[in-house]
Amino acid sequence: MPNHRQSLLESPSFGKLGAALFYLILAVGLFVAATKMNYSWKWNSVPKYFAYEKVETIPAEFDGTVKVEGNRLILIGNEGEKKVVSLPKGYQPTVSDGEEVYEGDAIAETKHWAPGPLINGLIVTLKISGVGAALGFTIAVLLAFMRISKYPVLQYIASAYITVIRGTPLLVQIFIFYFIIATIFSMPRFYAGAMSLGLFYGAYIAEVLRGAIQSIDKGQYEAAKSLGMNYAQTMSYIIMPQALKRALPALVGELIALVKDSSLVSVISITDLTKVGREIVANTFSPFETWLIVAAMYFAVTSILSYIGHRLEKRMKLKGGMA
Repeated sequence: MPNHRQSLLESPSFGKLGAALFYLILAVGLFVAATKMNYSWKWNSVPKYFAYEKVETIPAEFDGTVKVEGNRLILIGNEGEKKVVSLPKGYQPTVSDGEEVYEGDAIAETKHWAPGPLINGLIVTLKISGVGAALGFTIAVLLAFMRISKYPVLQYIASAYITVIRGTPLLVQIFIFYFIIATIFSMPRFYAGAMSLGLFYGAYIAEVLRGAIQSIDKGQYEAAKSLGMNYAQTMSYIIMPQALKRALPALVGELIALVKDSSLVSVISITDLTKVGREIVANTFSPFETWLIVAAMYFAVTSILSYIGHRLEKRMKLKGGMA
């Protein structure tokens, strides 16, 4: 007869409950510790960094008097100048009929919601990660085929590149690429950061792909050859689909790592999510709130990528089972 206590401990539902209780106790402990600190929490200042009400104005071009006629403003200068301003949709006059204004004063304005620094920083992070991932995967495919090539010169070139890239820190590579290569070719800092990420992760993804390709049974090559397929057709239709299926979990892991490491491009003044966080801390002196929010945003992105990867993996397994 099975031990009741042992079966309870091995129950998935009990495991989820125990894990939730553990993290709840941990969160309460951190909260209690934080309350004992001499720190003033300012959560109410966070929302404006996600979105804010932006005010756009139309300034007076010279000193004078304003005449309001419906959706038109007639600015009459002190020296006889005249300017008719037709208000765009959404703009409202900020002056009354006959009011005197000076050059540069706002005579009409409109208000609308605009994305704040955190959203803009997240967009930059996603863009630079996307460009870096596309470049990295392209480089990885090329290096993987060079590594399994029958020509030693290609093998040595790829091996040397992978060894050097994987043997030096990404931060150092970003500095070298930005201050030397990007300076020589007058490359914008955004592309310098994206290419640094692509070159770095291309070396890691290449090894993932090489291992996946070499894990395919040799009989697959022989079967394709017996059907009259050449090397390119064999790799495109037979080997690579199976290799990508096997490498998918590792590829998703590398993509998640790339997104997290994209925070390093902030050192070359790219206004990504991490640099925005530093600027907010410098302006508000609220490091705890800011970095907790930034961490949560990175976690949201990586969680979505992880979820997509799991869904793709399940779909591939289902197709493989049906086949």
